[in-house]
Amino acid sequence: MIAIGSDRAGFDLKRELIKHLEEKGLECIDCGCNGETVDYPDIAEAVCLKVTSRECDKAILICGTGVGISMSANKIKGIRAALCGDWYSAKYTRLHNDANVLCMGGRVIGAGLACEIADVFLETEFEGGRHARRVEKIKALEEKYL
Repeated sequence: MIAIGSDRAGFDLKRELIKHLEEKGLECIDCGCNGETVDYPDIAEAVCLKVTSRECDKAILICGTGVGISMSANKIKGIRAALCGDWYSAKYTRLHNDANVLCMGGRVIGAGLACEIADVFLETEFEGGRHARRVEKIKALEEKYL
């Protein structure tokens, strides 16, 4: 199950992604918005709580650039959100960083590329090994500063 949410600037791309993911047989929990004006930190919180509660394994967040919503998501303990605009970054943030939230910019990339990025992000498993030590250090920073 995938949690997904956007502000108004990412609403159209969110709809396209939900359609794409559901056509692939994935279940999506839409945490808003529904086209109305909302503040992206509120959407980031709603979506990320689905991940931290383990209701969802991964999530997708979209705002105009992806920057604000990714910054907001990364303030939540247990979230490793990555802003990706290409499939290579999406692949390696899963392989090496065990990212659990994909962020994208609805005003930056088109639906076709966004669907490819989401597919790679959702299909790639964490590699572990030497990268596990680094992810543990990220978690330690959370404990120290959040």
